[in-house]
Amino acid sequence: MVEQKVVIKNPTGLHLRPAGNLCKVAMNYKSHISFTYGGNNTANAKSVLSVLGACIKCGDELLFRCEGADEEEALAALVEAVESGLGE
Repeated sequence: MVEQKVVIKNPTGLHLRPAGNLCKVAMNYKSHISFTYGGNNTANAKSVLSVLGACIKCGDELLFRCEGADEEEALAALVEAVESGLGE
């Protein structure tokens, strides 16, 4: 299992479009991918509804966790996607 913290830079947070882009990146990998936010809350990064339900805003810190055969590649791709603004 690998994990890394990232801060959301999108001014409007993770609304539908960036949440969908995050899920698209996550779904490219076989690993189980989740993130922790706001203390002990956890969301499935491959589920748009789970990501939207997290109500992530600009400046929120997420702790991504990847566990599986391609965990290193998955984590690197997710961090890069978030830091590049998730298509916004």
